[in-house]
Amino acid sequence: MKSYIGSSFDNRYIYQQKGLGPIEESTILVLDPGNSAVLHSTGKNLFYLPHGLSIDNNGNYWVTDVALHQVFKLASHGVESPLLTLGKAFQPGSDRNHFCQPTDAAVDPATGNVYISDGYCNSRIIQFSPNGIFITQWGEETSLAQAKPGQFSIPHSLTMVSDFGQLCVADRENGRIQCFKSETGGFVREIRHPLFGKELFAVSYAPGGLLFAVNGKPHPGDMEPLQAFMMNFSTGEIIDTFIPLRKNFEMPHDIVASEDRTVYIGDAHANTVWKFTSTEKMEHRSVKKAGIEVQEIKEAEAVIEARLTNKPVSAELLKKEEKHHMIQQSSAGVSFVLITTLLIIPIVVLLAIAVFIRWRKSRVYGADAEHKLESSSGRILGRFRGRGSGGLNLGNFFASRAGYSRKGFDRLSTEGSDQEKDEDDATDSEEEESAPPPPAIPPSS
Repeated sequence: MKSYIGSSFDNRYIYQQKGLGPIEESTILVLDPGNSAVLHSTGKNLFYLPHGLSIDNNGNYWVTDVALHQVFKLASHGVESPLLTLGKAFQPGSDRNHFCQPTDAAVDPATGNVYISDGYCNSRIIQFSPNGIFITQWGEETSLAQAKPGQFSIPHSLTMVSDFGQLCVADRENGRIQCFKSETGGFVREIRHPLFGKELFAVSYAPGGLLFAVNGKPHPGDMEPLQAFMMNFSTGEIIDTFIPLRKNFEMPHDIVASEDRTVYIGDAHANTVWKFTSTEKMEHRSVKKAGIEVQEIKEAEAVIEARLTNKPVSAELLKKEEKHHMIQQSSAGVSFVLITTLLIIPIVVLLAIAVFIRWRKSRVYGADAEHKLESSSGRILGRFRGRGSGGLNLGNFFASRAGYSRKGFDRLSTEGSDQEKDEDDATDSEEEESAPPPPAIPPSS
């Protein structure tokens, strides 16, 4: 894996690791937004340090490479060779035919014109026709005083605001958003908030009037937290902020908002793509904020880790995973039935033993034994039920086993139980024989 470090370029911005060759693995992955499965991949042996990625209305990919100082247009159907290449490989510059570490690209859906933010070592926005013909450029480096409109300190991210005919730029080191007329490059407005902090890394517009952005990691002593923002584009007012629930941003580097207002944030240090969506319970709760009616957003993030295989997932594998998921869901019901069955079996066994003993005694001792057995079994079942409990006391029963001792339960010895039954029966008989006769009834006068 290649990374952008201080020694990657010399003082003339020429890439110093050209000898390592391009990235051999696919650099563009198309993921299923539901389960993060890789559906398609492309971009092998083409890029050195790819940075910005945009998709036009025809599904073509526009990718900037800060090492090559180039911008590429690639087909989405897997053709590895670029459809269009802007800039000269490994040649930084500031004229119409050269870039210096270009950071991002945006395509106007109405005209097809292409806008390039250039970049880490230039401070300009360049406009090209759909065929790559230079149209215009604007911007200059920030002066030592406070940044003026149209001045940039690393124009890092672009977003088309087609509803208003504008192009907005994340002016990273100036910690602000600048918006321009997309056709002429004329300055329209600046969006700046104290919560942005000193750096604003990326910006993205969602149709309907919402603007999303993410700031940079705070410098030592800064109080502003690392977070993402949802704003009213017309007023620039912050409607909401959001962060991951279970983890933290490390270095969010880009942000994209889809038409359904699902937000994706790429984290360069965590190798993670964060996905933020509105919770279902908030879908139909519209509220008035910042002058426009929006769906109140309470983010519930999902995480798509960047450590993914490069091979697309087959339909057969997806079916197997779905079947495995269904088996896991049914296992919970099976476990409940199994536990219930295991609890019932001992009770059934006890009842069966009691019936067997009664049947056995009746055969061996006859009708007299049956009478004794009834009285004896009544006493035993009474002990099982517990004194005054009115139910089956399993604690007393298990405490009666030989060698078992458990505090808190009455111990019932069952050793020599047959003898105890006979002795109890004999005692009952003796008590019946020695009982005094009833008192005589005095004669009535």
